[in-house]
Amino acid sequence: MPDVRSAIWLSMWCAALTAVIAAILGTSLAYFLARGRGWFYRLIEALVDLPLAVPHTVAGIALLFVFGRKGLIGALFAPFGLEFWGTVAGIIVAMLFVSVPFMVNSARLGFAGVDPRLEKVARTLGASAFEVFYRVDLPLAWRGILTGAVLTYARSISEIGSVMVLAYYPMTAPVKIYDLYLQSGLQASSAMAVLLLMITLSTFLLLRAQMRPDGR
Repeated sequence: MPDVRSAIWLSMWCAALTAVIAAILGTSLAYFLARGRGWFYRLIEALVDLPLAVPHTVAGIALLFVFGRKGLIGALFAPFGLEFWGTVAGIIVAMLFVSVPFMVNSARLGFAGVDPRLEKVARTLGASAFEVFYRVDLPLAWRGILTGAVLTYARSISEIGSVMVLAYYPMTAPVKIYDLYLQSGLQASSAMAVLLLMITLSTFLLLRAQMRPDGR
């Protein structure tokens, strides 16, 4: 069915793009949290983890208030032709909201495992703060960053609650499965569910294989 293939493909590339965006934005935040001390940093960590505790339908409603046509951000970008309600941009925003804690927390643990003395040595040798981050911290924390990106992809491709509220159309694979269940019953929806499970599981295993301890 063309609509089933389209829904699965939409979920896969939106989840991949969400993982890339989360890696770009979340890596810097993770480094900031890993090196910071005090109540302010713990407050930021709590805010990052908030999507894990909020029901995703509630998250979708909250995102609709912010990114909807009359929302704070939605109304700001509407004159430029960028809309989030019922668009691919809305799907990515919803996926990013529910999955970014996995990216930030995994990368933060990776940076926390880097010995700060290595950074101090690099600075005494004349390296700038950016060079230390790029040449010392990133190479040593790459496994945590990659783990976060993989978890972000896996969480994004399975999201339904917030995506369904903010952007029911175009349909992602989980939303399409739910729609098939409502229209045609369990048999029709289960076939697509098994297909999505096989595709996502193979993709997930392929990505996880890149993080084997032997480095192969």
